[in-house]
Parts: sequence; C-alpha cells; structure tokens
Amino acid sequence: MRSVSIKELFTGKKLLQEVTVNGWVRTFRSNRFIALNDGSSLNNIQCVVDFEKFDDAILRQINTGAALRITGTLVESQGKGQSVEIQVSDIFVHGGADPEVYPIQPKKHSLEFLREKAHLRVRTNTFSAVMRVRSALAFAIHQYLRDNGFYYFHAPIITGSDAEGAGEMFRVTTLDEKNPPLKEDGEVNFKEDFFGKETNLTVSGQLEAEAYAMALGKVYTFGPTFRAENSNTSRHLAEFWMIEPEMAFYDLDANMDLAEDFIKNVLKYILENCEEDLLFLENRLLDEEKTKPQAERSEMALIEKLKFITDNNFKRVSYTEAIDILRNSKPNKKKKFQYLIDEWGADLQSEHERYLVEKHFNCPVILFDYPAKIKAFYMRLNEDGKTVRAMDILFPGIGEIVGGSQREERLDVLKEKMAALDIPEEELWWYLDLRKFGTAVHSGFGLGFERLVLFATGMGNIRDVIPFPRTPQNAEF
Repeated sequence: MRSVSIKELFTGKKLLQEVTVNGWVRTFRSNRFIALNDGSSLNNIQCVVDFEKFDDAILRQINTGAALRITGTLVESQGKGQSVEIQVSDIFVHGGADPEVYPIQPKKHSLEFLREKAHLRVRTNTFSAVMRVRSALAFAIHQYLRDNGFYYFHAPIITGSDAEGAGEMFRVTTLDEKNPPLKEDGEVNFKEDFFGKETNLTVSGQLEAEAYAMALGKVYTFGPTFRAENSNTSRHLAEFWMIEPEMAFYDLDANMDLAEDFIKNVLKYILENCEEDLLFLENRLLDEEKTKPQAERSEMALIEKLKFITDNNFKRVSYTEAIDILRNSKPNKKKKFQYLIDEWGADLQSEHERYLVEKHFNCPVILFDYPAKIKAFYMRLNEDGKTVRAMDILFPGIGEIVGGSQREERLDVLKEKMAALDIPEEELWWYLDLRKFGTAVHSGFGLGFERLVLFATGMGNIRDVIPFPRTPQNAEF
C-alpha cells in the first residue's frame, strides 16, 4: 500500500480507510499512544496500539527518534488534541533510536544546544517549521520571478573579481600551501595556480548577471555566496544565499517598484500557505519575548509584522531627507543613538534605519540617492556628482533587507570611478565591454535570503534559519 503524508491525513479524506504512514516517533506513552511525525506538518498523528496484540520485542523498539512504518484504520479521535488518529494493525521498525544516547528527547532544548546537533535539530517543531517556511519562501521567489518574465541564471561560484570591494574573500587554490611558487619579489606566483590567476569564492553574482541581463532582458541569481568576515554576530554567516535580479532598461524608479512588489508577493505567499507554521513560530516568539525586558520586546507579533510589509506602501525617502530627520530626532538630540548623526555623508546603522521605519514613518521605507563615497563603484552617479542612484529597503526589527541601484551604464564615468578606487581595467575588461557594445540603462538589487527567512520566522539568530551554518571556527557537518 502506498504510504500517505501525515499532512494528508488531517484533511479527513481518508477517514475510515486503511492507511500507511512512515515517520519518526516523537513520544510513546503508556505502551499505547505513539505520536508520529513525518516532517510534512507541524502536527503529529496519534497512533493507538493495542499492546496485547504486538510482540514485546517490537514495542521495546518504539522510542523517541525511531523510524516506523505504521498501517491501520484512520478514525475520528476519541481524545483531546487531535481530530483523527490511527487504530494500528501493523508496525514495522525501519530503525531504532537508543533513548540513552538519542539527544532530541521530548523536552525543551536551548537553541545553542541544538546548533551543536544541527543534523538532528530539524526533528524539533521549531526547526521543522523554520525549514518549511524557508522552502516555501524559496519556491515563492522562483515563482514570482518566473511569472514576471525573468530567467534563472547560474552565476559562477569561483571568481577572479571582488564585486563588493569587500576584500574579505575565501581563496581558491591548488598550490602547495607549505611551498608555493614565488615570483622574484617574493609574492606568491598565482600564474602557476589551477586557474592561472588568484581566484576566490564569490561574494556576489551581480556583475555576471548584468552581462546576461544585457542579452536576455531580465535575469536573476539565487545561489550561495561567501564572505570571510571574522564576525560572530547573530546577523552574519560565512556562507549564505543571495537573490540578485538584474534588469535591462530599468531605471531606479522601476527597480524600486519591482523590489517592493516582489517582496510583498513573496511574504503574501507564506501568509497564505504556511499559516500553521507561522502561528507556531509566532507563539514561540511571544514566549521568548516574555523573558526579555519590556524595552527589548517587539512591538508587533510575527504575523502582524509580515502584514505590516504586505499591507503598507513603502515610503520613498532620499538619503538627504533621512539625514535631516535623524539629525533632528529626539534620540539623536538626547544622545540615545549609539552612533550620533551629525553630518551628511554618514553611513547609516541599523538603529537609524529602524528609527525611520518603526518610529518616524511607521511603514517600510526605501532610502535612495546615497552619497557616492559610501556605495560601490558600479552605481550610477547622479548629476550632482555627489550621490549615486542607490536604494535600500528598510524593515522593522532589522533595518536594511534589500540593497540595489541603477548601474553605471556610461563607459567614461565607470572608468573614472574605477580609476579613483584603484580597480584595474584589465581585471574587469569584460564588464567594461558591456558599456562599449549596446549599453543601456539597467538596474538590479540583492536580497540576502537568510535575512528574509530570519524576518519571516521571527528567529533571533541567522544561524537558526540555514540548515548547516558556516561561521568563524565552525564548519561542522
């Protein structure tokens, strides 16, 4: 008999039929009640065993964590807590789990403990809910972009360029680490390396995506990116996923329109399709917040926060206007900001971004036209010569979630900017070619996928929204 998912059983369509389910034991009470979960739903199915009809050797193997196949009749439940249950006729033990050593026992575990058991933590309610929401978000992203005429583009993971100018990249090499070939000046001779030059893991697929946008019109990357930033904060990962749409013939206004519509639609999708998991995560967050001082608690519950994004128009504010607002704000005047705003050109911190969203405008905000000196070389210079056509989308609780810009399409201006930053033309000759042959206005943006999952699930640490986090001193699993 074909097995069915536990999620399917709760639709009630299989009532009074014989069913087969596979899953892992969450609990086994009174030698009679098995709570089985297969990952398809937050809900366990209760399987009722007449222990007198089963061999003791089978029953002794039914422990938390064991994998079972259960066959029986689906009936309306007589007990509280579930609508249906299975009256068990047959049990097959796929694999046992010794209760003396299986670490995910039915009790409350700290998130820190579960990070050390990342291969098993998805068997808990919290992590199974987070990962189902993560999967739904990924699907919604692909669906939205496909429905809007985008082509999925696979950017190279090994690169010879540093798109962000961050300089914190993971080197890729096959040279002998103890005895690398050296040039006359004592520097490593990368011409003898596998690729004949110094190469790294990518921090962004944007530059390559621009090349494809200038032929296919609209493309997007959705893949892993890497940053060797020695940071152990709750917001940083060394390996993370980025979504980077790039569009030919889009100016900054069209870019902002698309980014707003995109993010609203993706969050609407999970509100409509992940209600059970979101309610669970909302209640988890409410319980967690009770342990915090009042000042540190969220002003909005999780689902309310998601609807704050989907139901509000995003306020568009120039960087210059934002600086004026922040400079004259009460927390700045009373020196409550950790980083005080005193002059135009300051790089905004998340405390400033959150103030604009949560206190001043009370809606999501898109800041645009940033000072050129705090943004990347590829952003289009405005006529004032001081600002660039950049934009950041700011959300409550986290600040910036999306960063993008209209790209610099003028060859002479791009060359000047690269020269000013000592970026060699020969390193990006192909990128300059795009401005020589059929150049046009084009734009794009980047969204850190884990930042989005963090926001959508209400989790407090980015390490808890990716299956196997990669961070400084940690590459386990």
